[in-house]
Amino acid sequence: MPSFSSIAAFTGLASLALATPVDLQKRSEFSIKQVAHGSKVKSGPISMQKTLLKYSKPVPEKVAAAAAAAASGSVEASPEQYDSEYLCPVSVGGTTLMLDFDTGSADLWVFSSLMPKSEQSGHAVYSASSTKVESGKTWKISYGDGSGASGKVYADKVVIGGVTATSQAVEAATSVSSQFQQDTNNDGLVGLAFSSINTVSPTPATTFFDTVKSSLAQALFAVTLKSGTPGTYDFGYIDDSKYTGDITYVDVDDSQGFWEFTADGYAIGGGSAESSSIDAIADTGTSLLYLDPSIVEAYWGQVDGAQLDNSQGGYTFPCDADLPDFSLVIGGSTQTAPGAYMNFAPVDSSTCFGGLQENTDIGLSIVGDVFLKSQYVVFSMESGNQLGWAQQA
Repeated sequence: MPSFSSIAAFTGLASLALATPVDLQKRSEFSIKQVAHGSKVKSGPISMQKTLLKYSKPVPEKVAAAAAAAASGSVEASPEQYDSEYLCPVSVGGTTLMLDFDTGSADLWVFSSLMPKSEQSGHAVYSASSTKVESGKTWKISYGDGSGASGKVYADKVVIGGVTATSQAVEAATSVSSQFQQDTNNDGLVGLAFSSINTVSPTPATTFFDTVKSSLAQALFAVTLKSGTPGTYDFGYIDDSKYTGDITYVDVDDSQGFWEFTADGYAIGGGSAESSSIDAIADTGTSLLYLDPSIVEAYWGQVDGAQLDNSQGGYTFPCDADLPDFSLVIGGSTQTAPGAYMNFAPVDSSTCFGGLQENTDIGLSIVGDVFLKSQYVVFSMESGNQLGWAQQA
């Protein structure tokens, strides 16, 4: 589920340029399902490169070379039969776009009619109206390699799951880089991080969730990502049928604009938990799980034939290997992803790319979809900012 963001620092929430919901349709809770929309071949190096660019980090030569080789087809890769990208339908100004919901960024940006026709090809686009433009406001998302997207800001009706914000800030692209253009399944992004890192200038705009949260029964959303099938985003309520046991809540540090939390340790397979303070962000827009090298080395050290493969930019292993489960200790509770989820993608007919990789080049730990798809995760602003964790039912 690829997506992109900037981590530039902005002023606090008190100084945000609020996109006021002029006529917010009241609805206490709603759920929106992801849908399978197109298919694509997974590539570990390409996924790593996207993550590094998302967080404005330089891409090591070994990762760039491996990603280029995968993109050019010079490295064999067998696509998984049902390897689909899951997106959510969102009505923006009356046009339904397929957008990626991303808890690691805070911009609602879309392909638009302001772009050159050649860049619109294959995408649904937002029809920008001169009567709805927010004069003097612009936005720009950029990365270390100079790629990105930019454009103008509009105030328009956005409908997600039946909830309508009639004056939501919509960031209409005037130009996007080739990476975005080539992903014709995806028409843009709904950022669900904190509004403080929204890229609208001269002052940040509010996210869709910040706009509508006062109308919800509870100021929260819950994410149920799935392995090989569409998941859901539930807004305003917690669905007891989607998890087992209790939900464990931990405090969130929002000072950098992310859903950042601290795990207390980890466990590999049936082994005992190892105490370790793991500062990480929960990011639905990142595919892999990135942790401290010592943890990653300990995990792959238990897999026969696994190695740190410079030609791929990360850990690879024999595809027929029996992978151990991986657990994080969060708030004193052990949350577990099955070993099968640590197999991210094939490299060739016998070698696969690991879903758990080192965070060295990123500078922070990221709990991405490899782990999140085993969890029911509550992103809550009810009593301060918290993350709730429970095993999926």
